[in-house]
Parts: sequence; structure tokens; C-alpha cells
Amino acid sequence: MEIGQLEAFLQVVQHHSFSRAAEALELTQPSLSARILALEREMGEPLFQRMGRGVRLTEAGRAFQPYVERALEALRDAMDAVDATHRASTGKLRIGSARAICAYVLPRILEAFHQAHPGVDVAIKTGRSSDVLEMVLSEEVQIGLTRTMVHQEIESRHLYDEHVVLVSHPSHPFVRAGVASIYDVAHEPLILYDKDSSYFVLINKVVREAGIVPNVQMDLDSIEATKRMIERGLGISFLPYNSILTELEQETLATVPLKEGYNVVLPTSVMVRKASSHGAVVEAFLAQLYSMYPASLAGEGQDALLEAPRVAAR
Repeated sequence: MEIGQLEAFLQVVQHHSFSRAAEALELTQPSLSARILALEREMGEPLFQRMGRGVRLTEAGRAFQPYVERALEALRDAMDAVDATHRASTGKLRIGSARAICAYVLPRILEAFHQAHPGVDVAIKTGRSSDVLEMVLSEEVQIGLTRTMVHQEIESRHLYDEHVVLVSHPSHPFVRAGVASIYDVAHEPLILYDKDSSYFVLINKVVREAGIVPNVQMDLDSIEATKRMIERGLGISFLPYNSILTELEQETLATVPLKEGYNVVLPTSVMVRKASSHGAVVEAFLAQLYSMYPASLAGEGQDALLEAPRVAAR
């Protein structure tokens, strides 16, 4: 069964005539008649009753018609979908993102992308960085935004370094002093965000290297909840800098540098599955990311696989 036969069938149905159907398809009448006869032989039933100059559907033809219409409509949709992969103006983009990136960084990126490509629908799934890696590997999402991770089936490009900073209420003695020692931090009520997160792994590394036991008062699973507790003077915390920009501007939170010079950094990257081509929509989103986070600022080439999260002492 060929597409041309199905198209000929629907044209005859529409025009009630072999000759007019042939004209619509720019075929000779014998060519169109041959397509219909071949289709009827394959179906094992006559689809039309020939009546002089006109034709009408047989019972089998009427039963066959809705399926042909749906089949050709599905084919047109498939062709449109394939065509959309070559155009960034329409289509769907599936993004997997670590939660903090989704909440505090991704909105600005998507705003810029939507302005340039308003016809693209974006679907977002969130999880831990390891979850997002699995989403990319299983092709549940096309793009992942996470802490930098290395995998043999993944292409990764560094976007920016997320600095994890000590955060307190603006009236805290640390703020008045302008600096805090990691050993003084050990005596303050500490609010931790998500013990399974990359941020906690880094902070835990800092305190272990300093040989201190933190005074953990709260263990929360939300950065927003952590910020609200600090704003009420209930403790201090280590949080990603991008998560507190609004509060710093409103002066409801403050950052405090550590006297020992610990630089707690979480490299953040975009990742995709290795492929010769990712489609126009994905390429357009990657171009948007690279324009907002140029490789020169990241200090790496476009296809570089970067290092793991790090804690450095200046």
C-alpha cells in the first residue's frame, strides 16, 4: 500500500469522479485508475461503485475512508515534526535541571530564549545532579543543567562557577566584624540545606578539613526555608550565591567572608548526549547559553569536559 494510492482514494471520494481526481493530483486518468485498482486488489474488495461518469463508495470503501484520513493526517504531522527539527522557531525542548539552578538561574536563561524563540515549548524536570545525568542518558530530557559531571556518553561544557558563601542576618556580629573564622562558625547555630546535595558535600569537606564539629540546629530541604530562618536570626548557613541575590539587594541577608580564605566553588555545566546533531531547537538553546556564559569567561573550550566540584583555600 502506497501513499499515492491513499491520496488517490481520498481525491476520488472528494470529487466523486476519477477524471476530476486525476486533474487535482495532476495525473492522467489511466494513472489514477491504476492506483485505485492496485489498492482494491490489495484490500481484496472493490472500494468504489463505477456509475457511468461518477463513482460512489462501496460499504468497504466507507469503512476504509476514516482510517485513510487519519493515516494521512498522522503522516503530515510526522513530516511537520521532522521539519521542525531543522527550525528553531517551533518545537519542544525538554530540560533537566538541578533544583537550585532551576530556581535561581534558569528563569533568566529561559526568558532570553523565549524572547528569541517564542514558538518553542519548554518542559522542565528537576532533581539532583545525578538524577539529571540519568535523565539525559535515558533521553528523558535533551539538555541537563547540573554541577559538572563526567560520563563517557555525555558532552559537557562549563557555564559558570557557583560560589557557596556564608550567609547571616545583617545584624550578626560576623557582619559587623566584616569577616568570620571557620572556627567561630563552629560555635554558631548552623542551618544546613539538604544533606544529600552537592552544596552539603562541599561544606562538609570544609569543616572536616578544618577539624571542627558544626553546631547544626536545623536540617532543611529547601533553600527558601533556609533563607527565611536566617532572616529571623535563627542561625547562619552556607548557600549558593545565586540563591540570595534578591535578599542581598533588599538587605535582608548578608554574606561574610571566611578569614581562612576558603573558596567553596561548585562548577556548573550544561550537558547533552554525544551525537552528530542535536536538532535546531537544542542547538538554539545551547547557543543562547553560550552567549550568556562565554567560553572565555569560563576559561575553557566549547567541548571541554571539566573538573569535579572543588574546595580551594586561597
